[in-house]
Amino acid sequence: MSNRHLARAVALQSLYEWDFYGGTRDVFAILERNLEEFASKLEEKDFTRNIVKGFLEHQEIIDNSIRRFAPDWPLEKITTVDRNVLRIGTYELLFNFDIPSKVAINEAIELAKTFGGESSGKFVNGVLGAVYRDQLAQGVTKESDKPKEEKKEEKTVMSNV
Repeated sequence: MSNRHLARAVALQSLYEWDFYGGTRDVFAILERNLEEFASKLEEKDFTRNIVKGFLEHQEIIDNSIRRFAPDWPLEKITTVDRNVLRIGTYELLFNFDIPSKVAINEAIELAKTFGGESSGKFVNGVLGAVYRDQLAQGVTKESDKPKEEKKEEKTVMSNV
């Protein structure tokens, strides 16, 4: 398992526990305990912390995006695992510009398949795919989503200016 995949899994476990208790427990205490117990040698601990912190900072926008793109599923009715996988994936799509969108979606699908139910992967794919398409329709493009050739051309043009 890659470092970042493990980091996301620990973030998911922490958000799951926090959500299970209705958000009444200190999510960062939960996260630190889980990092120590499940990933003590993980090099990407800050990446894990940033996922949780980023979700909390943008929870209203993230949860509203999920509501918008899963209209047949009230947020409270989505399983706790799927809800938190969607939160991580939506956070990475909307607010983490270092992670390519397709990587964010694929990682979320893998988490859903590993920790969720039989149809979790398809559900997460559908919702996050809709979030991604909406970003494209609004003209929002992450630098990390651009092909390497396009990034090289931009650097060459900028260095020639």
